[in-house]
Amino acid sequence: MNVFASLVERLADLLQPLFATTATAAAIVLFTMLVRLAIHPLSRASARGQKARTRIAPELAALRKKHAKNPERLKKAVLELHAREKVSPFAGILPSLLQAPAFLLMYHLFSGDRMAGHTLFAAPLGDHWADALSHGGVLGPAGRVYLVLFALVAAVATFTYRRTKAQLAAQPLDLGQPTPGAGAIAKVMPLLSFATLISVAVVPLAAALYIVTSTAWTAAERAFLFRDQQGQEEAAAPVATRA
Repeated sequence: MNVFASLVERLADLLQPLFATTATAAAIVLFTMLVRLAIHPLSRASARGQKARTRIAPELAALRKKHAKNPERLKKAVLELHAREKVSPFAGILPSLLQAPAFLLMYHLFSGDRMAGHTLFAAPLGDHWADALSHGGVLGPAGRVYLVLFALVAAVATFTYRRTKAQLAAQPLDLGQPTPGAGAIAKVMPLLSFATLISVAVVPLAAALYIVTSTAWTAAERAFLFRDQQGQEEAAAPVATRA
């Protein structure tokens, strides 16, 4: 972690002529973007896995219907389908798991005491939103910094909500045995994008900068990686709205 902290400090020194007192905040944003760029290949692998599962979903549904009374035959047929289409059931999960250590390390770094004494305009990077409220209120100097962050998060969350809802609506219907609770998950899943608002409100500002940057990167990255599915999502959106 000390290595990462040193890198952020070096970036802050390099950015000092351009950003002056906000150089550390700019270094956090830049460092977060560099880390996300480094693990972008994992995101591409995750996207390929998700697309592959969507592509073979109709065949899986047909197999479930055909072998509904023969679990062993169904399992064998599913494995054969995965092997034929070169699809791994873990293709979309493993990259996300591999990203988790990097995200946790970054979060702990930006939540640490090393951020004390640095500011983003009038807001100390080591303080929380509660501190901003107690020193000037919502429209105080520090409070206004948080309002901008909240507005950015809300905009990204709204975009992510609409896109996730459209992606779920565009997925092929499962004609086999439905997964228990799948309907409830489909309704709640898009709303999870707004949980970032709560995170930004409770973590130190340095960590909030990391979260906002990473969340915005994720939204832009997924829009790029799934750009070929945009037409399907737009066609399915009116159907989802009527439902």
